[in-house]
Amino acid sequence: VAGIANDPSSEGLLGMVDLFAGGALLKFSIFALGIMPYISSSIVMQLFMVLVPSLQKLQKEGEEGRKKIGQYTKYGTVILCAIQSLAVIQLAKGWSTGTELEPARYPGLINSGVVPYFYLIGILSITTGTVLLIWLGEQITERGIGNGISLLIFAGIIGRLPESMVQLFSTDTMDALNVLILLILFILLISLTVLLTQGVRKVPLQYGKQMVGRKMVQAKSQSIPFKVNGANVMPIIFASSLILFPQTIIQWLSSSSEQWAGWAIIMDFFNPFSQIWYHALFYFVIYTSLIIFFAYFYTAIQFNPAELSENLKKYGGFIPGIRPGSHTKEYIEKVLNRITLPGAMFLAGLALAPYIIIKFLDLSSNSGGGSLVYTFGGTSLLIMVGVALETLKQIESQLLMRNYEGFMKKSKIKGRS
Repeated sequence: VAGIANDPSSEGLLGMVDLFAGGALLKFSIFALGIMPYISSSIVMQLFMVLVPSLQKLQKEGEEGRKKIGQYTKYGTVILCAIQSLAVIQLAKGWSTGTELEPARYPGLINSGVVPYFYLIGILSITTGTVLLIWLGEQITERGIGNGISLLIFAGIIGRLPESMVQLFSTDTMDALNVLILLILFILLISLTVLLTQGVRKVPLQYGKQMVGRKMVQAKSQSIPFKVNGANVMPIIFASSLILFPQTIIQWLSSSSEQWAGWAIIMDFFNPFSQIWYHALFYFVIYTSLIIFFAYFYTAIQFNPAELSENLKKYGGFIPGIRPGSHTKEYIEKVLNRITLPGAMFLAGLALAPYIIIKFLDLSSNSGGGSLVYTFGGTSLLIMVGVALETLKQIESQLLMRNYEGFMKKSKIKGRS
């Protein structure tokens, strides 16, 4: 089964799911889906909290409301696991037995005599594996440092590094210059990712004078930090899923009906490694446009300028030079629109970087170098840097709470403004 992971056909939609499963999907383990169903369920629940008034009310009920929303998210995860695990089993069965139009790629992967029972056992096993990972993530969050779910994704991605490095130096014909260029590009990408993750736009706040004892004291000036990349990695996930969906449909149509030459041409428009330059350009333009759109969309879901301005007015806060109420709301919307566009463009460049590097260095997308770039560029790099920085911040805060000096320079991890 080990050869499946290096199959060129395993890229695309399967590659995206396999990334969040830590490489377990294409090995058909009980952790084949990883925590991808939980991420999908969380995204759907966030959308519902914007659209459904009862969930909005539940969100405002504090800790009890958050617990109920968490339970609904887990219920949705189990349902998605059951559906997606069925697709994984069908994929394994198809690769084992083959079809009338396509021969078996991996004969004997599944014994044909146990197929009826394999569906039930497979669904239960894969669903249990995902539930176990969610439980493990919650235990890490409660008893450890950092977000457990994020750390599991981080560990899954890092765990693929040794295999990719071995493949790079054992099968590739890359010369020393290309390896050096690849190393420099990775360092540059990591630096740019840190800048993107840490970049914030601080909006100053002031509060009216407060009575402390018998004296009126001017409250300290504060600020609202708006992240340049407030949507984090979500726009890339949304855009990747959407642009990979037509590929999956076309692949299914081209294999389940009479072969039509037009399918290959249409499919090539969704191939970033196409030899026809305007086909690849079409892919890059569509992919970039989707990332920018979803960056604005997800930022709009996360931030509610009307609610924020109302809360500021309620507690006596205001932005210097801006009148409270509708003027504050319009100002916050203006700030968000201004910082979202460069953040989204930066995010799109980071997502496209692996394809550009593979094309520039003339690597095969399923070779050692291509696999390394594809696995540790764009989405995965943003996740790794984000999780690492957040974990460092939490460790630093825990040390400072216990009166230790901390291990970072000046005992702080500061965001760039």
